[in-house]
Amino acid sequence: MSATPAMSPMAKKLLIGLLIFVGIVSCAIVLFYNDYFFLGDPIHPNNDDVKYIQTSRLLLNEGVLAYNTKDRPSAFIMPGLPLILSGLMAVFGQDQGGVIAFRIFQCLQQVLSVYLIFWIGRRTFNVRTGLIAAAISALYLPDYFSSGVILTETTFRTILLLLVCVTILAMEQNLSRWYVLIGVLTAAAAYFKPHATLYPAVFLIIWWRNKIPWRLMLKYTGLMIGVYIVLLTPWWIRNWLTFHELILFTNSAGSPFLLGTRFYGQLPPAGFFEAHPEYSPETLFQGADKNAIRKGLDVIAYGFTHEPLKYIYWYTLGRWIELYFHPFYSRPIWPISRPVMNVLQIILMLLNMAGLVFAMIKRRYRRLLPLLLALCYFTVIYFPFIAFNRYGYPNMALLILFGACLIDQAISSNSKSPLLITK
Repeated sequence: MSATPAMSPMAKKLLIGLLIFVGIVSCAIVLFYNDYFFLGDPIHPNNDDVKYIQTSRLLLNEGVLAYNTKDRPSAFIMPGLPLILSGLMAVFGQDQGGVIAFRIFQCLQQVLSVYLIFWIGRRTFNVRTGLIAAAISALYLPDYFSSGVILTETTFRTILLLLVCVTILAMEQNLSRWYVLIGVLTAAAAYFKPHATLYPAVFLIIWWRNKIPWRLMLKYTGLMIGVYIVLLTPWWIRNWLTFHELILFTNSAGSPFLLGTRFYGQLPPAGFFEAHPEYSPETLFQGADKNAIRKGLDVIAYGFTHEPLKYIYWYTLGRWIELYFHPFYSRPIWPISRPVMNVLQIILMLLNMAGLVFAMIKRRYRRLLPLLLALCYFTVIYFPFIAFNRYGYPNMALLILFGACLIDQAISSNSKSPLLITK
């Protein structure tokens, strides 16, 4: 088992100070700005956040999970956020009280996330890198915007960080309880974003790298899958009883896949509609979700055939840029405007990418493995679908750790004596 770097009293005080700062500032921001964070119209729901509120009220009052279907049941979204929000509404009220309570809940998750970022940085690199990463996150304004908006990103980021923490522990200690917890956290993540379901597959690489016996591999795989199935079964039963068909997650995956084929929002290449007269510019992105995957495959096939370089870029580097180089910051917080945040995001990402390259060259590969695999998985999983800043936001916590590693190296290289934060 790897030794955990010790913390000095100064380091502990700095960490506690950061956590208190984040808790106070995030709560103050969400209470002061309040409904400024709405992306849609609460009276006439026209965006995901206000639709989640509408869905949660219906779930609380009628026991029906519906989204974009008025009061008819649907499987358009996973039930994670509506369950939490409706529970808070039941305690604090269905109007302002429940929504404010949800925002405060997200503020608490932000405090926890900053600690988890520190913990991962400490275990993967050292105490100082963990503190630098925590400090960057404490100053990263999109985190405070995420605390105020009624979306899944804050909760999902918290679960993602917990997954990385438990992955590190499972790799180091190889105990059954950590794999059971991986199954629990993967199921919890799937209740918000079902693409998290295949995350345990990263252990195939970890086990191969650590030469784990096949018998143990099968045991741990069975534990993760078994726990996941038990926890997702209520959702599957609900869908079967409601729709009389097996819906593993949602029935809305086709639309993000089709929208992901649009190169910077443009229509398919010239000539596509001649080759596919069954489509038209007006109707291609309309219609039933079940037909969207077929449409998307047709666009991809035509694009890679006639404009291969453009589509190779779009489904590789283009996805990376769309996910990470645009901040999740739809409602600016004083004094940082959106244009300023755009520049800061680019600077931060260049630092993170330089740190990623540096860490892979200079650091022990085994210690980096859980962090790299999580980042790789939760990036590549979006490549077939529409990719934008909201989906990339949870991974920024992982990328910041690499930027912090580079800053730590710069401090070490330009200082004759280490800062008094480690023993």
